[in-house]
Amino acid sequence: MRRTMLALATAALAVTVTAGCGAIDKAIDCVNTADAIGSSVSNLGRAVNNATDNPAQADQALDDIDKELSALKNKTGNADLSKAVGDLDKAVDNVRTAIKNGDNTPDISGVTEAAKEVGKVCTP
Repeated sequence: MRRTMLALATAALAVTVTAGCGAIDKAIDCVNTADAIGSSVSNLGRAVNNATDNPAQADQALDDIDKELSALKNKTGNADLSKAVGDLDKAVDNVRTAIKNGDNTPDISGVTEAAKEVGKVCTP
């Protein structure tokens, strides 16, 4: 009986530790991706400021944000994070549309604010 209880307790602990590690891994992935998004948003800001010199830089920064968002979308089941990612995705689309419509200095404040929200949600 004691061995059975010990075996059950050990198995329960193993499941808890494994589940905990999975949650920790997700949190770390979230933080790392939020940092990468922050870097890409900074790059976007610089690219928009230099848009007359190199308009392709803004497109590259937007592509980088899209790539990081795709990675983050696949890793989350969190409703708050899903909303923040959706808001950032929409803000990126708005900036991309503005650039395609000839705006060399689009307003990126929506991207900045949405990226901050992703960072807040990802902060443990």
